Amino acid sequence: RFASAGDDGIIFLWNAQTGEKLFELHGHTQKITAITPFSSSDASEENKHLILTASADRTVIVWDCSSGRQVQKVSCFHSTVKCLTVLQRLDVWLSGGSDLCVWNRKLDLLCKTSHLTDAGISALVELPKNCVAAAVGKELIIFRLIPCNDGSEGWNVFEEKRLVDHQDNILSLVSVNDLTFVTGSHVGELIIWDALDWTKQASECNFWDSSVHPDVQSEIKMSQSPNETSVQHLTSDEECVFVAVGKGIYVYNLQMKRVIACQRTAHDSSVLHIEKLPNRQLISCSEDGSVRIWELREKQQLPAEPVPTGFFNMWGFGRANKQANQAAKKIQENTPMYFLELVGDLIGHSSAVQMFLHFGELGLATCSADHLIILWKDGERESRLRSLTLFQKLAQNGDLQLK
Repeated sequence: RFASAGDDGIIFLWNAQTGEKLFELHGHTQKITAITPFSSSDASEENKHLILTASADRTVIVWDCSSGRQVQKVSCFHSTVKCLTVLQRLDVWLSGGSDLCVWNRKLDLLCKTSHLTDAGISALVELPKNCVAAAVGKELIIFRLIPCNDGSEGWNVFEEKRLVDHQDNILSLVSVNDLTFVTGSHVGELIIWDALDWTKQASECNFWDSSVHPDVQSEIKMSQSPNETSVQHLTSDEECVFVAVGKGIYVYNLQMKRVIACQRTAHDSSVLHIEKLPNRQLISCSEDGSVRIWELREKQQLPAEPVPTGFFNMWGFGRANKQANQAAKKIQENTPMYFLELVGDLIGHSSAVQMFLHFGELGLATCSADHLIILWKDGERESRLRSLTLFQKLAQNGDLQLK
């Protein structure tokens, strides 16, 4: 199942396999600003599947997905909650707006920070050692949750550090693993951070500059508007960070600390969301209404040694030249080149595709500003399944004579 939320304040629950609408959740009066799953693990009751939704009406509601009913509503916020994060390990959830609030499963407010800024927290990510990183404008604030000393189940929240390395507002924030997290800003800065001591490990600020990455496709460099260079979305596996920058997609290798592949004009307009699939594939969606599937492929290596000039060089008698050629060959062998190839184009939306969810074999759900949610399937697989079902029915009815 999956949930969708809109500017009309309504949440829908859907069956991902059939596209059937299961529930329509009414309770908010303004647009939905954040949504997250929230599974209950209370020993006194069976495992409940809940979702948390936040709205511009300054409320947060907990919904029961099995019944479609409203469980509880919190309406003590001074501003819109822009992000929600569940810390399963600590059995608490966080809401981020003009302040950071910590709640338990019963929706009791355990603690909160003082008022941060009017802009508020735009994104949150969980870090090791009971810490979270909050994006507040161009600052990154590290908060730590500390248990209360009085033996209660309460928590206190403390500001540990402010990281001010970004030049502009932080738009995207993602955790890579227990050691690393990554942030991206409005002016195209990508910073890789140490998740334990919050130091800067590496950064990339020249995604759109063809002179910095001469190995990638050369294109005519045009004057860039800030929107064309902003890091709209980040996703990651253990090896690489996949970055949506303006209209392009970039693959940044964390070990090499450089961009290893890119598609500068992956779409005709800004890329809004990207996701890595298990089989070296990527999905991206854009403001232009398109959804595309890419495959990260390795380039065929070219011969490293130059064409020899002269008799002695041809037979390898020029010792110094031979050593240089071997060194060049070794460097080239050790740094494989990659490229992103377009392998699929999903045409169906007429306006900006804001996000999608990938369900593996069950397919893909996309949502768009054209008010549509489209469920996409693997055509070959679906045909095979339908044929199989048909043969099974014929066999049951005795209409099929198997020889």
